[in-house]
Amino acid sequence: MPKIIRIINRFNLGGPTYNAAYLSKYMAPEFETLLVGGSIDKSEENSEYIVRDLGLKPLIIPEMKRSISPQYDLIAYKKIKQIISDFHPDIVHTHASKAGALGRLAAFSMNVPVIIHTFHGHVFDAYFNKLSSAFYINIERYLAKKSSKIIAISDIQKDDLENKYKICDGNKIKVISLGFDLSRFQENITIKRTSFRSEYQIAEDEIAIAIIGRLVPIKNHSLFLEAVKYVAERTKMKIRIFIVGDGESKINIQNKASELNLSFTENKKESKNNLITFTSWIKDIDIVIAGVEIIALTSLSEGTPVSLIEAQAGNKPIVSTNVGGIENVVLPNETSLLSPNGDVETFAKNLLILVNNENLREKMSEKGWLFVKDKFHFTRLVKDTKDLYYSLLKTKN
Repeated sequence: MPKIIRIINRFNLGGPTYNAAYLSKYMAPEFETLLVGGSIDKSEENSEYIVRDLGLKPLIIPEMKRSISPQYDLIAYKKIKQIISDFHPDIVHTHASKAGALGRLAAFSMNVPVIIHTFHGHVFDAYFNKLSSAFYINIERYLAKKSSKIIAISDIQKDDLENKYKICDGNKIKVISLGFDLSRFQENITIKRTSFRSEYQIAEDEIAIAIIGRLVPIKNHSLFLEAVKYVAERTKMKIRIFIVGDGESKINIQNKASELNLSFTENKKESKNNLITFTSWIKDIDIVIAGVEIIALTSLSEGTPVSLIEAQAGNKPIVSTNVGGIENVVLPNETSLLSPNGDVETFAKNLLILVNNENLREKMSEKGWLFVKDKFHFTRLVKDTKDLYYSLLKTKN
């Protein structure tokens, strides 16, 4: 039985955690997997429950942190080498940047036969200045040479890695889309809708709009708030806004709301008296999606945004910036209205169109589930990954 060490940066809420969990769980019995993760960042929700709910017991390396630290990174690197020495894997598969760097270097130094890295988005454009971006691009080029295969999670991302950033030759890159268990978004929708709207005192004639994700600069909530103000000043419809998530930018986002004279609260009991409610993290996101009319996203950079896949699984229309691999996970003008990155006016007009047009919302809602139910199901993810593993192991024998 081939043995895999799967290494992920940390167990935060998002696509990487879900996919590491499903791949670790459902590769059995053909593969034996040891799941390894780093420590959660303070600005993020600890979502280790995702893997533990599947009966997995991940090995945590506390020193593998989100930020760069020569001291901690060296300790984490040595620990990964020891894990490899003890487990004797046939494959080391890393997910996201920090795990990808430390894990691949350790695996290469220990002569692991197959080394694979999955890019869950990249940090080359939106996170850093040009000098820093060039530094990280060169690191990834070096690490790609140590890798047996690179996995991109969308065709757009593959094109970026191959042609825009020249990380490696396209023959070394395999596109495998993310996969999730989406069935819950089609279950008990009416009950969930009633539950959410009752909890936050949303009237039936109010249109609820949610933006879901970490409250961090890359998510660009400022653009969202400017669009909300635009819509609020131009529509006759009653709207309510729900900012679902938490993070380091919450105070800045609330300050922006105050600057725009947009009322907000964090208190459920005061929700109905304010335009915007900050809900913090909500574990059962299917209840949120059932309870609202529109899902929004304003990110400066994305890989495969989970909230948009889940929105379509829950038959909800989307208004989003068009960044990263988003065009590969939605149907433009069919399940979503997209706008250029940073274009407040176009985003705001798209949001206003959906707020004012119930028929369009319903029409766009109809195609979501049919589009995502197979394309982004975890069984397809597992099959595609197994096929890749077998093909790579075959070349090493």
